[in-house]
Amino acid sequence: MFDGAVAWLTARGRTGQWGSEPFSTDPVRVEKATAWAASGGMRIAEIDGRPAGCLVVGSAMEYVPPAAEPELYVRVLINDRRFHGRGVGAALLERAVTEAAELGVSLVRVDCYAGDDGRLVRYYESQGFTRTETFTVGEWPGQILERRLPVATG
Repeated sequence: MFDGAVAWLTARGRTGQWGSEPFSTDPVRVEKATAWAASGGMRIAEIDGRPAGCLVVGSAMEYVPPAAEPELYVRVLINDRRFHGRGVGAALLERAVTEAAELGVSLVRVDCYAGDDGRLVRYYESQGFTRTETFTVGEWPGQILERRLPVATG
């Protein structure tokens, strides 16, 4: 999925997010993906029995300031480009929100690439997330977004 996303972004001249080389050729990225798969937080969406998207939830990324309260962090969200426009990302984000509610957590955060035309930030906003802090990792501009859940009473 990552290789397909990189190819799609590169074909559109948008190499700022992940560069132009396939993820599968970078041992560091392969190691990260392997760790995500082993973390217990990976969720795979399927359409017609084929992997259509991937969500990884867990603790905040190491480059992100910690939240002042318990949270569920969206560490990875990626779609297979073959299923673009089918609501895979939205369904996976709703899965994260459902899991947070089941854990009694009222904060879901995510970070994303904030460069180029800001399209990715706007996508998360369209999914109910609100911009909070910005950050940079080297030259890479990032945006942290959050989605608050109603606090359960009872």
